[in-house]
Amino acid sequence: MRKLIFFIFIFLLLPLSSVYAEDKLASDRLIVKFRPAVSSSERLKLHRNLRSEFLQKIENVDVDVVKGALKDIEKTIRDYSRDPRVEYVEPDYIATAMETPNDPKLPLQWGMGKVQASGSGTTAWNITKSNSSIKIAILDTGIDQDHEDLKDKIKTNYKCADSSPTVDDLYGHGTHVAGIAAAVTNNGIGVAGLGYDASLMNVKVLDDSGSGYYSWISNCIVWAADNGAKVINLSLGGPSKSKTLENAVNYAWNKGVVIVGAAGNSGNSSPTYPGYYTNVIAVAATDKNDQKASWSSYGKWVDVAAPGVDIYSTFPNHPYTINKGSGYGYGSGTSMATPYVAGLAALVWTTPYGNSNTSVRERIEKYADKITGTNNYWRYGRINALNSVKYESALVSSPTTTPTVTPTVTPLPTSIPATPTTEPISTPTPTPWWCHWFPSRCN
Repeated sequence: MRKLIFFIFIFLLLPLSSVYAEDKLASDRLIVKFRPAVSSSERLKLHRNLRSEFLQKIENVDVDVVKGALKDIEKTIRDYSRDPRVEYVEPDYIATAMETPNDPKLPLQWGMGKVQASGSGTTAWNITKSNSSIKIAILDTGIDQDHEDLKDKIKTNYKCADSSPTVDDLYGHGTHVAGIAAAVTNNGIGVAGLGYDASLMNVKVLDDSGSGYYSWISNCIVWAADNGAKVINLSLGGPSKSKTLENAVNYAWNKGVVIVGAAGNSGNSSPTYPGYYTNVIAVAATDKNDQKASWSSYGKWVDVAAPGVDIYSTFPNHPYTINKGSGYGYGSGTSMATPYVAGLAALVWTTPYGNSNTSVRERIEKYADKITGTNNYWRYGRINALNSVKYESALVSSPTTTPTVTPTVTPLPTSIPATPTTEPISTPTPTPWWCHWFPSRCN
């Protein structure tokens, strides 16, 4: 009698330069506006008392620029605002020249605009682009090793899928997921990745037919956590719970990793593992109209939603199983929604809120848009990248100040005509468990 083996299966589809100002927090500089008749000596005395270094006075608008202690900057803001002689205090924001990323196929990536990572006006990418030290581990079927939009992002290759001879992606799923999370962005080629400057770890846990053992996945979750991953993307799932898999997830969480998992494509509320586990952000899929995809799994156990229908991203530039064309194409599924959240986590890690996996997760969930279906299909809403990374000023001032108007930028046009796929790619069917016990019944 063969040993009982549970396969985990991927949820891919239905089963079934313009320049404008950027608001970015300068962590140790403040601008202080005093009320009329407050003398220079009084101003300097208050700065000294609050342990702030006076840098300069801007005469025509009558404000002082000071430098405070980095670790106490929010307390310093509060202390200034409580002094009756202070009219207002605000962070000394940094203005930088920015561009709409020049990736020619960005206009085909509707989800980036929907979550406000890109688009006109202020977007998440105007506030942070993450950086290469933030590593997103893509635990999947591998990543195309020489793809023009991915190869420079891959910092590590590792394989737990013992039956595959290569770390490369011969199935096609992992490459599509990786591009959504962190394709090379603003390189004048192909697509943009939500994680922008974040790095990729190619961790192959599914074989070249799109299946893998729970033990492979558990082993590689631990490996990724031990080797510098800040985010682990699990665009995969199975219907059977496993203590080993849960323990691996908990291990990674306790190491400070943000873990994101697909809710599944069952079209019902049945749990999918590892997405169901407490320390995984479970992700459902939505369409351009912010409606739940008909095939997306849902329920109170699902945390957030993200774009997952007709998602344009990278595919291998060599022959691969699901065969959606060379280089780029459309895919649908909670597998596509999941890397949106992973890419967002990479952005949040490089904001003032990126001090722990708990705070990163809280930002993603708390600032999601409460679209139709929230509190029913998912708990928090559809992710909003801009709101998740925006700085919330601790400023308290007497008068209401007028916010700076940010000029808008028109996205670059594309000359590439493309039509989203209308027929989903079929998901590989997992091996039924009874076939391992009673092979004759599966003939």
